[in-house]
Amino acid sequence: MKARIVTLPGDGVGPEVTAAAVAVLKTVATRYEHVFTFDEQQIGGAAIDATGEPLPAASLAACKRADAVLLGAVGGPKWSDPNAPVRPEQGLLALRSALGVYANLRPLQVHPALADLSPLKNEKLQNVDVLFVRELTGGAYFGAKTRTADTATDECKYTVAEIERVVRRAFELARARRRHLTSVDKANVLETSRLWRSTVQRLATDYPDVKVEHQLVDSMAMLLLTRPNAYDVVVTENLFGDILTDEAAALAGSLGLLPSASLSDGRRGLYEPIHGSAPDIAGTGAANPVGAILSAALLLRHSLQLETEALAIEAAVDQVLRDGPRSRDIGGTAGTDAVVAAVLAALDRHASCAIVSAGARACA
Repeated sequence: MKARIVTLPGDGVGPEVTAAAVAVLKTVATRYEHVFTFDEQQIGGAAIDATGEPLPAASLAACKRADAVLLGAVGGPKWSDPNAPVRPEQGLLALRSALGVYANLRPLQVHPALADLSPLKNEKLQNVDVLFVRELTGGAYFGAKTRTADTATDECKYTVAEIERVVRRAFELARARRRHLTSVDKANVLETSRLWRSTVQRLATDYPDVKVEHQLVDSMAMLLLTRPNAYDVVVTENLFGDILTDEAAALAGSLGLLPSASLSDGRRGLYEPIHGSAPDIAGTGAANPVGAILSAALLLRHSLQLETEALAIEAAVDQVLRDGPRSRDIGGTAGTDAVVAAVLAALDRHASCAIVSAGARACA
């Protein structure tokens, strides 16, 4: 397969973890005889410094031509003035909108070897396997905004069409998993949430094989910590999804472990670890590259339909999390390069695995 992948390293640790993901993708390309070409572009604070814009026209054009986009992180103290007319996050929001990537997938699993790092007792972490589906191009992040000396407003707006497309995606994902969908809203207070809930209820009739439940977002924040293994696919709006998935990351032990995929109706997607730019450790070689590497696996799965290769990366990461070395945020002492080297070595061993029935692996 031939594929063009645009990389947007961004700010802080973004360039470091993006380089790790690219190294893994290059190894996959060599091992499985693919041809991946990489086109590095600017976004975020680095782009503001270079061009005055958080998403230069050249970066957006390249992303629109690509088969997939791999992002590092944006933002940092240098550009943190809330009154600044141009901010790094504007570039990310503009990119999501321009690419039409409305469904943000954030898988959460708790690795047994890291369960002690979670603030929850181990028995609550058994069999935790949740896929969050966050609506990504609507809601308060994209609504009209006003600001005066003593007031401010952020419009939260949703259309039926925006809700339908992400909820249908969530139903389809639930149908391919354990057939349980939890929809999160604030329908007791917000009109947008009432529209959200009524839309989910209407679409549920098209998926009679999927069990549907509704949770208020404040209750869900508590339930994620008291019975996280009760959930399969969780779908929610933009702001709620942002908050809940960061909360859920604590269950896994570190923000540095979790990947994400932002998908449109086509194959092209935007892939990024869920952590931020971590400016306090940028340049120290201490960043955990696992979230970015697993985001590369999602890129292979969703944009390039290379399931075997995606599973090989995930198996390699699983081995490294189990046997080490581990980065400092998950109780180890290894730097970024050491973790990447271990993943590459494990990937070479796992690359000969063939996919057999029921998703099992048989290695030669």
